[in-house]
Amino acid sequence: MPTPQLNDVYLARQRIEALVRRTPMEHSPSLSRLLGVPVYLKLESQQITGSFKLRGASNAVAQLSAEEKRRGVVAASTGNHGRALAYAASRQGVKATICLSQLVPANKVQAIRDLGAEVCIVGRSQDDAQREAERIAAEQGAILLPPFDHPAIIAGQGTLGLEILEQQPDVAQVLVPLSGGGLFAGVALALKTVSPLIVTHGISMQRGAAMYASLEAGHPLEVEELPTLADSLGGGIGLDNRYTFSMTRDTCDHLHLLSEASIANAIRHAYREERLVLEGAAAVGIAALLDGLIEPRGPIVVVVSGRNVDTDQHLRVLAGAEA
Repeated sequence: MPTPQLNDVYLARQRIEALVRRTPMEHSPSLSRLLGVPVYLKLESQQITGSFKLRGASNAVAQLSAEEKRRGVVAASTGNHGRALAYAASRQGVKATICLSQLVPANKVQAIRDLGAEVCIVGRSQDDAQREAERIAAEQGAILLPPFDHPAIIAGQGTLGLEILEQQPDVAQVLVPLSGGGLFAGVALALKTVSPLIVTHGISMQRGAAMYASLEAGHPLEVEELPTLADSLGGGIGLDNRYTFSMTRDTCDHLHLLSEASIANAIRHAYREERLVLEGAAAVGIAALLDGLIEPRGPIVVVVSGRNVDTDQHLRVLAGAEA
């Protein structure tokens, strides 16, 4: 399949318009005061399944043929893609099987089961889960829909970029959580194609950032997956990565890695100052601003990617714990 282009993003928006929510863009007084320039939060945490992943999953399922839908879909996930795919599949009468590693928080596992998907828990990494998904696809004929390295997934996530351009046309910088690169590649595709001068920042955690390590090496790497508050950013990018590695390499202006303490501080800030309950992966852009990593040139848009945090973990972080 060819690398997605801007037209694919526009087609994706037409396809999923009735299936996803157009999420708010909210001005942040606290972060704007801190930076001295306007800062806005793109609240994808208010998406139907609690994260941006519903965009890509809905677009991918909608493009399946009747025969492919009959065979069902399978995917590996760190939680949010599985939840989104389970929801998108259920809306269209398609069986979904989601493969998860043992590191995926219990609240995300249960949420996937509650949507009617079959859940397979295997191994200690996203790569282990991916291998199981590939086995099921090969043996059972299910359609493999990966969480990021797929043109339909990337184009679906790119619809978020279109909304940013419409809601904040004079945006100067955009901060995007970076993991496998589906979100970043899609959003940056939309932004950079329409307005090449927009500065893009990929934000991840210090513990097991596979895309960061791969970009530094110049080719996809497999890294050890470590426990982190930003669990949704865990997992590899696939040694045979076909799309998101090169798209991220070509469109990412700056890369930043955050400590666990910085992510915890951002989760607390989001709750106390923005009245937002966020998972760690969604708070990394806020963390980068709080840590002074971003040049104060605005307007700045921070993609707040999801809210699916374990309640006990969130309470521990609010109480002052970092892990």
